Amino acid sequence: MMHDPATRIQELKQFGEFGDVNPSITDSSTYTFLEAKTMTDTFEGQAPGCFLYSRHWNPTNKYLADAMAALEGTETAWVTASGMAAITCTMLQLCNSGDHIVTSVTTYGGTYAFLKNYLPKFNIEVSFVDISDLNAVKKAIRPNTKLIYTETMTNPMLQISDIPALSKIAHENNAKLVVDNTFTPMIVSPAKLGADIVVYSMTKFINGKNDCVAGAICGSEEFISSLSSVNDGTAMLLGPVLDPQRSSGILKNLHTLHLRMKQHSHNAMYLAQQMTEYGMSVNYPGLPNHKGHELLKSMMNPGFGFGGMIAIEVETSAKANRLMEMMQQEGVGYLAVSLGYFKTLFSNSGKSTSSEVPENIQREMGLTQGLIRFSVGLDNDIENTFTKIRLCLEKIK
Repeated sequence: MMHDPATRIQELKQFGEFGDVNPSITDSSTYTFLEAKTMTDTFEGQAPGCFLYSRHWNPTNKYLADAMAALEGTETAWVTASGMAAITCTMLQLCNSGDHIVTSVTTYGGTYAFLKNYLPKFNIEVSFVDISDLNAVKKAIRPNTKLIYTETMTNPMLQISDIPALSKIAHENNAKLVVDNTFTPMIVSPAKLGADIVVYSMTKFINGKNDCVAGAICGSEEFISSLSSVNDGTAMLLGPVLDPQRSSGILKNLHTLHLRMKQHSHNAMYLAQQMTEYGMSVNYPGLPNHKGHELLKSMMNPGFGFGGMIAIEVETSAKANRLMEMMQQEGVGYLAVSLGYFKTLFSNSGKSTSSEVPENIQREMGLTQGLIRFSVGLDNDIENTFTKIRLCLEKIK
């Protein structure tokens, strides 16, 4: 049976202690116990449903975590103060000194920097591969490989990861598959395709308002319990706790995600088609000529489209900068990093969100100096938006 993430969210029964249709916000760092033994049991993980300290669990965060688990179809979830906290806590929980990770070389710049520059201090080795080359993934596996890490739709090259195939490779080698699904919430459900753990920057499409940073880790009860253990849980001990006020806001926004993803996808498809007809070099997984088009179709949940992310090529960073400045002036959107906002955002990836990746590696992965990444917004009149883009394109010819 096909996973329907929108219906799973809609079917949640979450309400406040006084019957509030919105779950109550627990504005407390610590919690009282009626019996001392219950406190002891809670520290030992033997009192489910009890809260002891908000770095461990907070009721408001639990509401959001339950909703994210429903979205992904996992047993449970954990929410964090940022997407990078979700990624780093997951990796550090799974890996010890002497372990090995296989990862996509095409990935968010912050993730790349953590893998390349930070993990070596813990003697954790990382192999970077073209994640679309399954033979390269297989060859990179070692006896001490603990996980394969990728993004469903990679940033910023928009490659599509073959999640079922990567899951098979990982599991044949006693490793875990960790998938960042930030670009494709609702569109793809990695856990239903074989991923062991799904991570998110909820800052992006999940929240959709660019008014906070937050992350999520979706997985099994066993893994999430290990993350939150008071003795050796990475999330518990490093402390990247999400503020419950923010958590409450994200939960409300999550209930409109299905509507927003459809509109983001509709608008991105229109712009991709129009810019292709105009003669631009366009990278969009919704176009039939995209290398990963059929693969994405085979993994998609129906009805949500191909996502809101587009990349175009304009030859040089100087030309990209001129075009982006003009588009901002014309009201197309904002020259800004991040994505999933209700306004269109655009940036020159090689000089911004992927700047942590050395230029020689950027060239190897096909990231050119003139690539502009678009996060297409929720424009009601997308035809008018393209008219503005076309005017800008004509000025930089």
